[in-house]
Amino acid sequence: MKTSPTRPNSQLSPWAWVPTLYFAEGIPYFLVNTVSVMLFTRLGVPNSTMALFTGMLYLPWVIKPLWSPFVDVIRTKRWWILAMQIVLSVAFVGLTLSIPHPDAALIASGQTPVSLFSVMLCLFWLTAFASATHDVAADGFYMLALEGRQQSFFVGIRSLFYRLASVFGQGGLIALAGWLEVRYDNIPLAWQMTLLTASVMFALITLWHLLRLPRVEQEQPADSQVSGADILRGFGRSFATFFTKKGIMLALLFMLLYRLPEAFLVKMLPPFLVHGHDVGGLGMTTASVGIVYGTFGVIALALGGILGGFYSARLGLKRSLIPMALAITLPDALYLWLSIAQPESQLWVTLVVFIEQFGYGFGFTAYMLYLMHFAKGDYQTSHYALSTGFMALGMMLPGMVAGYIQEELGYTGLFWLVMACCLLTLAITLFVRRTLQE
Repeated sequence: MKTSPTRPNSQLSPWAWVPTLYFAEGIPYFLVNTVSVMLFTRLGVPNSTMALFTGMLYLPWVIKPLWSPFVDVIRTKRWWILAMQIVLSVAFVGLTLSIPHPDAALIASGQTPVSLFSVMLCLFWLTAFASATHDVAADGFYMLALEGRQQSFFVGIRSLFYRLASVFGQGGLIALAGWLEVRYDNIPLAWQMTLLTASVMFALITLWHLLRLPRVEQEQPADSQVSGADILRGFGRSFATFFTKKGIMLALLFMLLYRLPEAFLVKMLPPFLVHGHDVGGLGMTTASVGIVYGTFGVIALALGGILGGFYSARLGLKRSLIPMALAITLPDALYLWLSIAQPESQLWVTLVVFIEQFGYGFGFTAYMLYLMHFAKGDYQTSHYALSTGFMALGMMLPGMVAGYIQEELGYTGLFWLVMACCLLTLAITLFVRRTLQE
């Protein structure tokens, strides 16, 4: 049951586990939400079903506030971290073994039935739930294991290694799969070997944490355990007070609409980049997408986030909100230009991805600051968790239908729709800005 903190193990440096813990936190997230998109695309699944089923995988991050209180009081956070990493290691092996092998003609037709991926989808669901639970436990463990000064020092380190996990997943794994596709001329085999690489790496990290993750909590005695009913009552109070906060309707609209353009883009960009010119795509190789979108794009995203932090700290949320909303929306027009111009040079694609991801990283800072601002008051932690749940919902729902829209409108039509969504983002931002104090 619930754990009580003890004095952190001073003999074990945080450098021994903070970097690997947050690298491990990022790997399954990006495998589920990004690598899966490219995997299904390269195996010939139509955009409509690909986006629907991979979009549904986002659900655990939407609803994780529902079970996060139980992670707080049942067993130790170290136990949850190790248990989830073992589950994830097994799931990764299962994904490696369950990948289907449709023939080349079926893949080339772009009509591979999603029913072939039934076992994989179940394992992706397991991975998603375990990953979301691991996120809750890891963040709680970080606050227990480190003192205040250490927490401040290592916040940049944990962010860096989470981004490195993004580069590894969105960049390294996809680039590796692309290289193997060319080497073996066998797309399913290439992705099977890629998932095997991820499995081995994650298993090694799990083994490292079994040996090196410090013990900073003690099990509570039975007479001090918190009952499930108490947990549910506390959650019910925090849930009710969240929906009675002043300005809740406007806040929910902002949470759902601010990233609406990105919700469509994040599902459709990988297929747009790899699909051929005959269907409106750019015809890039899988390896090139890993390098351009998964590496340069992630670097730009991180740089934008860093600059956004400095900018908002200097001007404050109210004064920085509109410039940041413009930064997250205006660069989307560059994808519309790519779909119309279809440039042959990969340099133009790289430049567009870098600019758009930099703007997204810069503008996303304002979004997170607003969530923290809105959560202030009683039940701040629970209200922030609920806010991040609505943030995830705002990405999940549009992503699920993005493929159907693209198949109806084409890529150029989809990007025109994205630009219309940018107007919604700017409009809701203007309304929210009026409610903020300097």
